[in-house]
Amino acid sequence: MPKLQGFEFWSRTLGGARHVVAPMVDQSELAWRLLSRRHGAQLCYTPMLHAQVFVRDANYRKENLYCEVCPEDRPLIVQFCANDPEVFVQAALLAQDYCDAIDLNLGCPQMIAKRGVQARGQPWLRARRFSSESEGLLVGPRLPGSHGVRCPGAPPAGHYGAFLQEEWDLLQRMILLAHEKLSVPVTCKIRVFPEIDKTVKYAQMLEKAGCQLLTVHGRTKEQKGPLSGTASWEHIKAVRKAVAIPVFANGNIQCLRDVERCIQDTGVQGVMSAEGNLHNPALFEGRSPAVWELAEEYLDIVRQHPCPLSYVRAHLFKLWHHTLQVHQELREELAKVKTLEGVTAVNQELKLRCQEDISRQKEGEKPSGGLPFFHWICQPYFRPGPREGSKENGGARSKRALEEEEGGTDVLSKNKQKKQLRNPHKTFDPSLKPKYAKCDQCGNPKGNRCVFNLCRGCCKKRAFREAADCPGHGLLFKTKLEKSLAWKGAQSRLQEPQPAGSGEPGGFPEGTSRYST
Repeated sequence: MPKLQGFEFWSRTLGGARHVVAPMVDQSELAWRLLSRRHGAQLCYTPMLHAQVFVRDANYRKENLYCEVCPEDRPLIVQFCANDPEVFVQAALLAQDYCDAIDLNLGCPQMIAKRGVQARGQPWLRARRFSSESEGLLVGPRLPGSHGVRCPGAPPAGHYGAFLQEEWDLLQRMILLAHEKLSVPVTCKIRVFPEIDKTVKYAQMLEKAGCQLLTVHGRTKEQKGPLSGTASWEHIKAVRKAVAIPVFANGNIQCLRDVERCIQDTGVQGVMSAEGNLHNPALFEGRSPAVWELAEEYLDIVRQHPCPLSYVRAHLFKLWHHTLQVHQELREELAKVKTLEGVTAVNQELKLRCQEDISRQKEGEKPSGGLPFFHWICQPYFRPGPREGSKENGGARSKRALEEEEGGTDVLSKNKQKKQLRNPHKTFDPSLKPKYAKCDQCGNPKGNRCVFNLCRGCCKKRAFREAADCPGHGLLFKTKLEKSLAWKGAQSRLQEPQPAGSGEPGGFPEGTSRYST
């Protein structure tokens, strides 16, 4: 069957999906996708997966995709972050039988996408945090004609997501190769440029390269965290008018009315929600149920389709966000529990507290804190801007300033307090920390017996460059080179022709046999 493209792919394979759950690291796992589908979501994305790790690590493939196969979890799009055409396509080939399309992440604005540190359980994420962006070597199945090396022109390791949006030549090659090699369509999720014209040209370039569906987040890569601001639907509308493929809009979606208004104002085919979905998975149904209703349903699904406890805890923090501002002691309890049963118990206690609050509610009483509903109802969370955040903190000084004022070691951060709970003997006194001599080049601890006074990484580069040995780090480039040259010399001497003797052919003296002793 020929591969469907564009609007035919959207209408037939994706069922004309209009309500879409975004790819969310550690948050759009199978259990959450199933919950969202039960409440109006028509299409879901996996969490962003790291293409390099997906190719080389069978366990990573198993944990993040192969073991999450579920008939109810379709249509499904698998999203990868990648910066190398061959690596991206190799990962996509390994995933294409488990999904309906492959998405290239060009929208992640986090610094981890710029730095390319190793992944956590996800990749940006979990090949130990944001997976090794590699030295450019490929592992696993190669594409025909490939030589297992980074493609010429690929950016340096640690260049992903929205930080690729200026690399148009590279992106063209990635999308084109994926479009040619895959049996499923390739899609893209992007952020906008400040200029509408440049954003439109960017979208047209991706369409021309072979992108079959485009999700446009109406914020620039600089708009994140407290600086998120409002997403520009004008940019999304301009892109929709300029391309001939389906477009999904992302940004400013907190309720079903926002979904309908966005479709009407921009003309897009569908709307994607991330944060709105996390705070109210029933958003696409147009409902705002009691938090415990959805929390209990989610925990039931997790029992059938287990996932890391950190994912579950994070979801409950989002769902119970407003209630945890009221019953703050339960925030600590939720943070400390180590089992699913413990999380369930905290969830039950939160439910009981809310029911007590309801029983004490006076007639005509209105929600406090400027909320549209009472805290026990699923509702949007509006991230405060920088000024609002400082007001909320009451002009609080930084943690470091407070520590210095109160003696430093007497006041520990919450993170350090947690570490001390796990290990009561742990100390954070800087004077008691072991002192290490530093590498002359990078500042990391140097090897005690290194002949160059460097750390192992810097020593290895220098020893290789100078063909030298460093017994302290077990690096023997000079020794191996000398052995290699000696072996080659011996081989060449063995292959030199021997002068023939004056006797019989073959150089044996006259009157002797070649078999004589």
